[in-house]
Amino acid sequence: MTLWQPDPVLIRRPAYLSLADQFARAIHDGRLANGVRLPTHRRLADDLKLSVQTVSRAYEELIRRGLISGEVGRGSFVQTQRREPEPPYLPERLGEVIDLSILKPVCEPMHLEKLKQALGWLAENLPSSSALSFRPNMVFPRHRAVAVEWLKLCGLEASPQNISLTNGATAGMTVALMSVAPPGSTVATEAIGHHTLIPLARYLGFNLEGLPIDGNGLIPEALDEACRLSNIRAVFVQPSVINPTATLMDATRREQIAAVARKHDIAIIENDVLGPLVEGRPPAVAAFAPERTLYVTSFTKIVVPGLRIGYLAVPDRYVAAVANRHLVSNWMATPMVAEIATRWVTDGTAIELVNWQRGALKRRQEIAAEMLAGVDYRAHRDGLHLWLELPGDRSEESFVAQARLRGVAIAPGTSFRIADTPWHPAVRISLGSTTEGELRAGLSVVAKLLLGDPEHLLLAI
Repeated sequence: MTLWQPDPVLIRRPAYLSLADQFARAIHDGRLANGVRLPTHRRLADDLKLSVQTVSRAYEELIRRGLISGEVGRGSFVQTQRREPEPPYLPERLGEVIDLSILKPVCEPMHLEKLKQALGWLAENLPSSSALSFRPNMVFPRHRAVAVEWLKLCGLEASPQNISLTNGATAGMTVALMSVAPPGSTVATEAIGHHTLIPLARYLGFNLEGLPIDGNGLIPEALDEACRLSNIRAVFVQPSVINPTATLMDATRREQIAAVARKHDIAIIENDVLGPLVEGRPPAVAAFAPERTLYVTSFTKIVVPGLRIGYLAVPDRYVAAVANRHLVSNWMATPMVAEIATRWVTDGTAIELVNWQRGALKRRQEIAAEMLAGVDYRAHRDGLHLWLELPGDRSEESFVAQARLRGVAIAPGTSFRIADTPWHPAVRISLGSTTEGELRAGLSVVAKLLLGDPEHLLLAI
């Protein structure tokens, strides 16, 4: 059997990335089986008339994606079994790529300047407890009281003793899951959901069941059926635009989800990291079922990424469990970051930046509507992204690869796929991750790909 070889005619600049994508397609398609030894860097460079450096960078990219392994003295081998899931975004931003893959807010120089000013203030006003104490209860009572006021802006009433400060939303949702879903139990969630849930389920030992969704979010009847048939202990929902399909669940649906959870006595974990950014939204799911909802919010997606702090508000029945699991997994949130968040909530800087972000995203959504005119996609005026289902028989993997070869990174929809149900290829496109000029250029590439021939371009080096 002849070993598959890359086609030099299909390689274009950046050559290392194009070469890596050819290997990736061959591995995913089964043309390169698990365990196959790849050509040496020198041999492949000679065969393709490329530099050894280019081949080395291509192999490094494949190692980063978890598709091959390099063994000193033995060579490089295809590795397709039990690899870690790929994130939907680029772990590192490459200079030649317009990165629309990672979900982040719009950032301008003024964000950095405000953080610098806050750090200057902190240098003069740092409390001794934030610098010297190991005890969360010595550090955070004042911060919890301020968190109550921020949560009111999120539409939630909470007591200080029911709030934990976390190092962002990921830490908050991890602690929440640890508190309500013991190993062997099952957590229900949207069929297209949070991309970290799949690895979290594996690491924490619970099962994950993706349930049907519609244009209004998770379908209550599907949750009710799953609770009757499975050992469901909790449901994880993202009802306010941050979900991949940019859906804003209405109040009636939220109340129905709460009613099903109450009927089956399961916990609700509500991920609401956009908080007050989404204007005119319905009350939080936690407002309909405060006795069983663990509510997660944070500042990183709506104020500034470097403010890695969040709030986890929980009912009385989970306060001890959350405190214990937070201690063993994080000990406590970073006190000095909490000081900045508390100051910004108190002096109005945080909500000022949220309002600024809303205006910036409105402009980004207008750019998307202009550049993708005639294209059917889902978005919300206050959202950080759009969800684009690919037309006809377009291949998701090929579409993402072709965009990448043209210098644009977008997130494949399958990264958010929770349920093994029939799948319609789609991509998620971030609108806040780069400049307005680069966003226009990136969306122009996407539009041309959508309207063009789906076949791979035959381009020379």
